Amino acid sequence: MDTIVYYNLSSRFLVLIFGFFLAMFNTPFVLSFALLLSFPLLFLFAPRILPPKHVDISLPDELDDLALFRRAILASLGGGATVSRLGTTNPKPKIAFLFLTNTDLHFAPLWELFFQNNEGLYNIYVHADPFSKITPPGGVFADRFIAAKKTQRATPTLISAARRLLATALLDDPSNSYFALISQHCIPLHSFKYLYSSLFLKPISSPKSPSFPMYPSFIEILSDEPLLWDRYIARGKNVMLPEVPFDRFRIGSQFFVLTRQHALVVIRDRRLWRKFKLPCLNLYSCYPEEHYFPTLLSMEDPDGCTHYTLTRVNWTGSVDGHPHTYGPAEVSPRLIEELRVSNSSYSFMFARKFSPDCLQPLLDMADNVLFRD
Repeated sequence: MDTIVYYNLSSRFLVLIFGFFLAMFNTPFVLSFALLLSFPLLFLFAPRILPPKHVDISLPDELDDLALFRRAILASLGGGATVSRLGTTNPKPKIAFLFLTNTDLHFAPLWELFFQNNEGLYNIYVHADPFSKITPPGGVFADRFIAAKKTQRATPTLISAARRLLATALLDDPSNSYFALISQHCIPLHSFKYLYSSLFLKPISSPKSPSFPMYPSFIEILSDEPLLWDRYIARGKNVMLPEVPFDRFRIGSQFFVLTRQHALVVIRDRRLWRKFKLPCLNLYSCYPEEHYFPTLLSMEDPDGCTHYTLTRVNWTGSVDGHPHTYGPAEVSPRLIEELRVSNSSYSFMFARKFSPDCLQPLLDMADNVLFRD
């Protein structure tokens, strides 16, 4: 809503400028000169007034993804040979960290410290927009970049990228048991050992197999958020029907930690994907990546999800739909303690959004604050 108001104000500002010149200098020569002087203003405000260009998912990209999904499903069901290309064979369950980025991984050195001495308990996969100039950081991220496609905020391309990461991790290593979606602006709030023990500490009982430990997925699923109806009809009033009635439509954080079972649910889905990949008519109320995953998993297995995320985001003072971005002056032990606090039985494990120049102050307190537990 704030974005729409800003665009309207910008449009009115231009109209006032032109009106001023028309009223004060009503001659052809002066009017032409005034229009010429107004061109720089058009270049300044036009990108903010005009809606962003929608990025369509091409048929070849869709077919590539479907082939990848089928291989991952067959391998997980035992119908195909699973070859570990990026990971290593280990009987212990692993956490697959799925980095979704369109810039350099500025916090790679911090993540290096996070993963240190925990080999065999994690795998890393990076989906980097191939149209962005990204420098691979090396270290634990070396050879972890997967085949990627173009992404754009507030479009189905972010759903495709997340599904691509999930499928690649499923296919790559059968020991991957949890799948954590991470952005380049995320930082860890606890040590790896703390995260690992927390995720595998409290299994939930399975009605189908009580003796087999099942674990919950950590994904935010909300049904009573403001402007939910506007988001639901962003593609048209009845477009989501009959697959997604309004009372089943959900909203949640783009960043989640899913179990292997739910990762398979996501890449198997075709029915809901056909709806959520449709272009939006109202681009200012359309955030497919914040609706597809919570809606799908709420429909398929609501009891298997916690309905909250493990990634802390500060929406106070958000700008253009982006959350608050922490700067280096804000980084302190007290901030980390505050970001960890959650209303659920779990602490927040990750936080966003941090500017790249926060790296050094975060490294300075890595051992004594971030990873001391």
